[in-house]
Amino acid sequence: MKYSEYQPRPDLLKDRIILITGAGDGIGRAAAMSYALHGATVVLHGRTLNKLEVIYDEIEGLGAPQPAILPLQLSTASTHDYELLVNTLEQQFGRLDGILHNAGMLGDRVELAEYPVDVWDDVMAVNLRAPFALTQALLPLLEKSEHASVVFTSSSVGREARALWGAYSVSKVATEAMSKIFAAENTYPNIRFNCINPGGTRTAMRAKAYPEEDPKVLPTPDSIMPAYLYLMGDDSLEMNGQSIDAQA
Repeated sequence: MKYSEYQPRPDLLKDRIILITGAGDGIGRAAAMSYALHGATVVLHGRTLNKLEVIYDEIEGLGAPQPAILPLQLSTASTHDYELLVNTLEQQFGRLDGILHNAGMLGDRVELAEYPVDVWDDVMAVNLRAPFALTQALLPLLEKSEHASVVFTSSSVGREARALWGAYSVSKVATEAMSKIFAAENTYPNIRFNCINPGGTRTAMRAKAYPEEDPKVLPTPDSIMPAYLYLMGDDSLEMNGQSIDAQA
């Protein structure tokens, strides 16, 4: 199917509790608004509290279900931080129906021979360690859902390693593998794990990666939401361990 042409029903995510990392702007913000407008209670994660508060107010203003805010610094999050997050979600909601791992860090666009090790560590912490640790910590809450969906963010450089993409490419290749392994192990039959490659989209990270590119030629985050809705809703129940392109 063409995921970009998917037409979700208005109540696709009614009564779902969905955590979105990196919800402060770009694709994460678009997903938070879109999921909320399709009935979900969205848990907004990000580093910058005031950005999350603005989105919180916007969602409330649209008459969508009241969201929640959970700030967390993914690059330095400890096991204790994750335990607190899980406890907060459990007390507030009792379960979790989905995670969109959208938070990401580009890092440097230089040859590996010159790649700063500290930047490498930061990129791996945000792009790979955090989605793994967060998913692992939240599995007991996801297990309480009738049908839970975990969506990891991939990239074209996650499908095929590319020169000058350094830690970002390595982290996305590893993310694809992690998603497939979670799916193949099938420890929790009610939870599915898939990847989504947003493709070139009008975001701040894209502008940093391609400073010469005219952002106006790229689709907006809002325009690629059909694929994100598809993976989070029940129409994708049979999909597990797959990686899709949002613009295909």
